[in-house]
Amino acid sequence: MIESRPKKGRIIFHIDMNSFFASVEQAHDPSLKGKPVAVAGNPKERKGIVVTCSYEARAHGVYTTMPVWEARRKCPELIVIPPDHNRYRDASDAMFSLLRTYTELVEPVSIDEGYLDVSDVEWPGTAVELAEEMQRRILTELDLPCSIGIAPNKFLAKTASDMKKPMGITILRKRDVPAVLWPLPVIEMHGIGKSTEEKLRSLKIETIGDLAAAEEGFLKEHLGKRGIHLKRRANGTDSRAVDPESVHERKSVGGSVTLPVDETDPAELKKTLRRLAEKVAGRLDRRELAGDLVTIQIRDADWVNHSRSRTLTNAIFTADAIYREAELLFDRHYGGQPVRLLGVTIGRVIDRSETTEQLSIFNYEKHAKEEPVLKMIGELEEKFGKGTVTRGISGPKSGGRQG
Repeated sequence: MIESRPKKGRIIFHIDMNSFFASVEQAHDPSLKGKPVAVAGNPKERKGIVVTCSYEARAHGVYTTMPVWEARRKCPELIVIPPDHNRYRDASDAMFSLLRTYTELVEPVSIDEGYLDVSDVEWPGTAVELAEEMQRRILTELDLPCSIGIAPNKFLAKTASDMKKPMGITILRKRDVPAVLWPLPVIEMHGIGKSTEEKLRSLKIETIGDLAAAEEGFLKEHLGKRGIHLKRRANGTDSRAVDPESVHERKSVGGSVTLPVDETDPAELKKTLRRLAEKVAGRLDRRELAGDLVTIQIRDADWVNHSRSRTLTNAIFTADAIYREAELLFDRHYGGQPVRLLGVTIGRVIDRSETTEQLSIFNYEKHAKEEPVLKMIGELEEKFGKGTVTRGISGPKSGGRQG
């Protein structure tokens, strides 16, 4: 049993691999170590977006989502490598297999991060020494760096692992929350995105401490049950267990509609898909969820159901992304038969705070389409100063509803 284990409560680790894709490439080709490396799409054509980059590249101002042309301008010696997803999946499997040699209570969150409950691990030393052992083995056996957060619950462990990178080990106890987290702006809290930050600021809640001190009734009135959930997190409370089966048991959010007539016009059917995508996105947004399994259901005039699914590399939650994937499935599988019912479902959903978009070989092309605009913005900012040009946002159409 781990020394100095608390009589009550758990010891939770959050493992976060550092610059995972770039680190895997450096492990595969040791000549890349110590050099600025970026994983990106279409490197030979100077197109695409930086998927991830090494810390040597970051020192030159290169960052994830930066267009390749801009990254090379900031770092002329940058080595750009096309993604190899199979290599990354193999490295991920090896990392999680290593962690399971300590405990079966391992919950993968994404390809490069996960939680461990080590409370009952037979280990002669302290929790920090156990984390050092795991970190050392991952580095020596897999040649990959990682950071580890140690805390009594998942939220604090995740927060701790972000505090020191690369190769950091950080302890965050619940008693540390007032001094460490409360002075920070709410956007710094794990699980709060831009839209939630704006809502909280409109309620005069600027810091994590403000959120921790807010009245539950007030938060529930303006944010629903999620407001209470966020207040608990701000106070360092999180009762979620580390669940190894959660990756297989994620629930789904969906919607369907029975059509007034047996429809055969693909254009009309796609309009219905669009409305369903917006409905599902709204439901996901209200619950702050995202999912990486898209399913469409087509029920024909004979009431025979046809379902087609697609598993994505990254979880999605926006109406545009859901519609794009649903339309792709529809185009591939619709055979022209009269349709009585259509449905769209996002499966394997998780709390949106547990996932951030990981650029990959499957989605860098989407970002690459923005390259001409990004290049123009970069040139204007270089000439007239940073912030000269800002992006607009799409507002609701006349008579439309804001999501």
